[in-house]
Amino acid sequence: MNTPQTPMYVWQHKDWPQWRFDPAAVQKALSSARLAQGMLLGAVHAIGFGSADLDNVLSEIWVQEAISTAAIEGQSLDLDQVRSSVMRKVANRYIGPSSRHIDGLVDMMDDAIANCDLPLDENRLCSWQAALFPTGRSGVEKIEVGRYRSFDEPMQIVSGRPGREVVHYRAPDSRDVPAEMDKFLRWFNQAPRMDIVVKAAIAHLWFETIHPFHDGNGRIGRAIIDSIIAQETGGDKRLYSMSRQMEENRGRYYEQLNQAQKGDLDITDWIIWFADQFAASCQKSLKHIDVALEKARYWAAHSGDEFNERQKKVLEKLLDAGNGGFLGGLTREKYTKITGCSDATGTRDLADLLQKGALTSAGVGKGTKYFANVPGWHGNTERPQLP
Repeated sequence: MNTPQTPMYVWQHKDWPQWRFDPAAVQKALSSARLAQGMLLGAVHAIGFGSADLDNVLSEIWVQEAISTAAIEGQSLDLDQVRSSVMRKVANRYIGPSSRHIDGLVDMMDDAIANCDLPLDENRLCSWQAALFPTGRSGVEKIEVGRYRSFDEPMQIVSGRPGREVVHYRAPDSRDVPAEMDKFLRWFNQAPRMDIVVKAAIAHLWFETIHPFHDGNGRIGRAIIDSIIAQETGGDKRLYSMSRQMEENRGRYYEQLNQAQKGDLDITDWIIWFADQFAASCQKSLKHIDVALEKARYWAAHSGDEFNERQKKVLEKLLDAGNGGFLGGLTREKYTKITGCSDATGTRDLADLLQKGALTSAGVGKGTKYFANVPGWHGNTERPQLP
């Protein structure tokens, strides 16, 4: 490997790949991440795996993870097809068609956590990459599939239009990839015990720095995060969506990676940022679980009430929007637009929902706003009792 006098990238340093960080500096971020993780795990165990409501939430987290990990790479996936593929995988239930490349992505994500205790090796990684590109092409471009890259051209991360490209990063040459990956995999499978969040942060950065495949490195690198986290939590349930968190902070994600890859092997800042994202991911999952359980309690409290299809549709929208999420509150006009019914029918439906305690209202006349009758929402203080 050619090493310049002044290294531009971390893999060009003489100490590569001896990552280092300041344990004291990262402790606060790691503690916050562990607290958020503990709260999420506590909520999950209190509900109990196998709960239909929890399983629905976790399946949806998986759907969002798949969509987000593709979106980071600029790929837009069909929501219904992703949901269909996930349901076939986690529930063995057919709800609609999906495409081969979506099934391949879901298969890779499933293997990463379901078999998290298995050693990670070249064959497994190559199988993951092949699953992402079942036609042997990335878009219209034919790529190397099921093996490490071998082309002579530099592997670069580039942005900008042709002729005005900006090179953000250059990975090790293809001829060096097998030896670099051997070092990475030995560390991955045999590294001394360390904080799992730190290990996930290092593994993701290290893998992305080598960039061993022609395409698919980002998605595989994020699956590696999932696999490491799953080693600690156990089971095959996806409790977090790190990809969604990274997609929401996509610019910062790339910036942090780029800074670490051009640094001097001190990755203190990268680990702090990564731990913060993990904590945020846990907090969002906990919020999704809380909302799902709130909805379950709501429908249980009204299990003896009969609602027509129009009413059910609107109630679902209100509950999905959450507290304050339905912009401006529900009005009779919005109700009729959502359901397609007449003003008279809308008025009767809303009066019936108020009478049954499914909604509360504020205001008078045409200015009346309606809200889901959920404790803590819009001044509601008492939780409906479960039957």
